Amino acid sequence: MTTRVTTSRAQRASLVRAAIALQTVTIFLQAVSAGLLLTSAYGETLHSVGARVMYGASMLYLLVALLAWKPGGGPVRPVWYASGFLALASAQVVLGIAHVPSLHLPLGVLMFGLSLLALVRPQEREAGRPDHAGMPTITG
Repeated sequence: MTTRVTTSRAQRASLVRAAIALQTVTIFLQAVSAGLLLTSAYGETLHSVGARVMYGASMLYLLVALLAWKPGGGPVRPVWYASGFLALASAQVVLGIAHVPSLHLPLGVLMFGLSLLALVRPQEREAGRPDHAGMPTITG
């Protein structure tokens, strides 16, 4: 039974990692489409569609993090990270619609860097890690 729970937690962690990877790729593609926005006629369309996809990837990351945390008792930290990314993505969309490139571009770079850091961050070990409230787990 313990092996089954551990495998389930490992699968959930893999899904969270895949959601972060998808988010990171979509943010990178937004940088590419931003360059095309400046140099081609179809760049605006690509950047607009990419913004929707990136926002959807951020929402997916939050959903997957919530599903990995709540039912299975996984770590809560990915939920906080995903919530922060969704807030940043929301600010990014607002700044893009308002045409404020002086904030929109640096925020995009920040988001890419943070997403990349979340992607390469080592997975949390299950044994000996703090539980949801930050208190050490007590095993008897």
